[in-house]
Amino acid sequence: MKDFSGKLAVITGGGTGMGRALARQLVAEGCDVAMCDILEDNLVETRRLCETEASQGRVISTFICDVSDEEAVNDFRDAVKREHDTDHIDLLFNNAGVGAGASFVDGDRDTWERTFNICWFGVYFCARAFMPMLLASKDAHMVNTSSVNGFWATLGPTSAHSSYSAAKFAVKGFTEALINDFGTNAPHVKVSVVMPGHIGTSIALNSNRIITGRDERQMTSAELELARKRWSSLGMLEDDASDEQVLAMMEQMGRNFRDNARTTAEMAASIILDGVREERWRILVGDDAHVLDNMVRSDPESAYSEEFIEKLRATDEWTVG
Repeated sequence: MKDFSGKLAVITGGGTGMGRALARQLVAEGCDVAMCDILEDNLVETRRLCETEASQGRVISTFICDVSDEEAVNDFRDAVKREHDTDHIDLLFNNAGVGAGASFVDGDRDTWERTFNICWFGVYFCARAFMPMLLASKDAHMVNTSSVNGFWATLGPTSAHSSYSAAKFAVKGFTEALINDFGTNAPHVKVSVVMPGHIGTSIALNSNRIITGRDERQMTSAELELARKRWSSLGMLEDDASDEQVLAMMEQMGRNFRDNARTTAEMAASIILDGVREERWRILVGDDAHVLDNMVRSDPESAYSEEFIEKLRATDEWTVG
């Protein structure tokens, strides 16, 4: 698929970050876009930007959808059919995700499972729902967003990241399994897995709202204590830090994650779309992703050691963890 003009793309997580950047770049190239998000205010702003920048005659539709809810996903699919008056789509970007650091050992189970369900089942449910519409296209492409945490399941030896990492491993494995499946049973449908490193998005700022339905200022005492334990284990807060200090740290880390990345969401979207044009099934995004991929492949046995993270930091490419 060298040209996106006249195509119809479905994007999950279109409210911010890479989803918003993908939508803006696609409509600018003459693509119709249907996108969903769970946060309405963000989605409204993405639509406004797209309508301002879209080439003439493009159809842009937005929907509120929790991708971890299969019924809601099916409703989203039906709305796309209705709003775009179509039986097919050409591109499916399973991009929606959240980040959370809950430990499997002593973390909150609801947070752990909510993160996993959005990051994994959100991909699976959308792939199931839209598969018939991809099959109905003459030339289609499914793009599933995993992460570097889909091949390296941590942010560092002292940081619990098991839910997010497990989900992203599932996305990577699922996508790789589809390569031969599609090649045998639907050769006109291509598939790619996207593995970003540190991309400058608002995922860290939005995740708590999505997972709990509340912003950080409405966190419970138990949630604040878990956050305090995590940040103090990383040496970033004192063990007796106040609730206000914990909240301030979370907000500052979220802003730093968004603002200090070497790869912007716009750069990431361009890399992803180039990968689609080139029909690459494996799309690494960011120099840090390439460095980490090479390091893990060359010495997998040491990938979770203190020595490994020190070597990674010494490359001057790793800015998180």
